[in-house]
Order: sequence, then C-alpha cells, then structure tokens
Amino acid sequence: MMTKRPISVSAFFPAHNEVDNIGLLTEKTVQILSEHVDDFEVLIINDGSADGTRERAEELARKHPQVRAVHHDVNRGYGGAVKTGIASCTKDWIFFTDGDGQFDVNEIPLLLEHVGESDAVVGYRLNRRDPLHRKAFAFCWGTLIRCLFGFAYRDLDCAFKIFKRRFFEGVELKAEGAVISVEFFSILKKNHARVTQVGVHHYPRTAGQQSGGSPKVVLRAFKELLLLYNQLKA
Repeated sequence: MMTKRPISVSAFFPAHNEVDNIGLLTEKTVQILSEHVDDFEVLIINDGSADGTRERAEELARKHPQVRAVHHDVNRGYGGAVKTGIASCTKDWIFFTDGDGQFDVNEIPLLLEHVGESDAVVGYRLNRRDPLHRKAFAFCWGTLIRCLFGFAYRDLDCAFKIFKRRFFEGVELKAEGAVISVEFFSILKKNHARVTQVGVHHYPRTAGQQSGGSPKVVLRAFKELLLLYNQLKA
C-alpha cells in the first residue's frame, strides 16, 4: 500500500480560455494528491475566460468535493490569477501549475520527496517544449532577472512548484503579469527559505492558444519588472 505524506496541500492552476485542458488536469490532480497526501484541495482559477472554462470549472467542483472554482469576471493576467490562487489556498503547502496541461501532474511526487528538508521545491524544465521565439525570450528574460536580482535558480518561470503557504500570509503581492515569478522568488530569498530544484518534463500544448508571447504581454512584463526592481531596491 502506498504511504501518504502527513501534509496538507492546496493545488491551484490559473486558467484563461482552457476549457479543453482543465478537465483532465483537474481529474489527474485529484487522483495523484489523493494517493500521496493526507489532506488536499484543488482550485481552478478562472481568469475571465470566454470559452466555457467557467462552466467546466463549476462542473468539476460539483463532481469532486475537493475542487473549488474561483472566478475573475474580467481577465487580470497571469500574475493576477496566481495572486488569487495563493490568497485562496487554505492548506499548509501550496502547489501550482499552469492550466494549459504542459506539465504532468503525475510528477508531483518528485516534488513531495523533498518537502521534509525544504521550504519550497521548484521545478526546472528538462526540455522546454515551446516555439523557438518563446525559448529565446525566456533565455533573455531569465538572464536579465538573474543579473538584476541575483537569483541562482535554473528556471525562474517554470510553473511547477510547491511551497509553504506561511511565507505568503499577510504579503501583498503586486505583479499582475509574468513578473509574479520574480516577486515569488524575492519573498523566498528575503525569508531565507530552503529551496530545492527538481527537473520535470515539459510537453507541447495540445489545445488552446498561448498568449504569453504577445508583444503587449512582453512590454507589460518589462514595465512591471522595472517597477518591481525599483520597489525592492528602494
């Protein structure tokens, strides 16, 4: 019989127009957590979707007592959805991944193996399965952030993490876009958190459309990054 870890976990994923992805992702997350931890909840953060994601999330919440649907009436952006997810979680540990299904939640146990000696366990993509232009932007973005903030993490934006909720209690996160990852690691660094990095697999998107590489999103990310840098260095 599989031994469960005596911890409580809130899992959430931001979802903007992911009606074709959140069903399988939610079902798999419920299954894997029920097998590996004592207590859990799963939150679907619907970020102002217009494709039926809201209705699908509500359907999943009715089907599974551990699932909750949280809705933004308008699209707030990735950082806004992550902020809502963290604020809505109630368990001791928080796991999150993206709602696009590019990560395999069957690899959650790889993170759980390290919770005993870590405050946060963060994934890095073994082989990023994104278009070339997104890989190029991610490389430049990551290099800039490491230079500005002194981070030594391999994959700052990898959306496959588990961390202790207490580090974020009472903290007012500011970012509404991709800079939320910088803010996340800044908080861990400020609190001298013990961070373990674990390699995880990344898969091509099979449904829905990516929006993170649009010029509008990229420009907003750089603007937010400069604002956050000035705030943290003040």
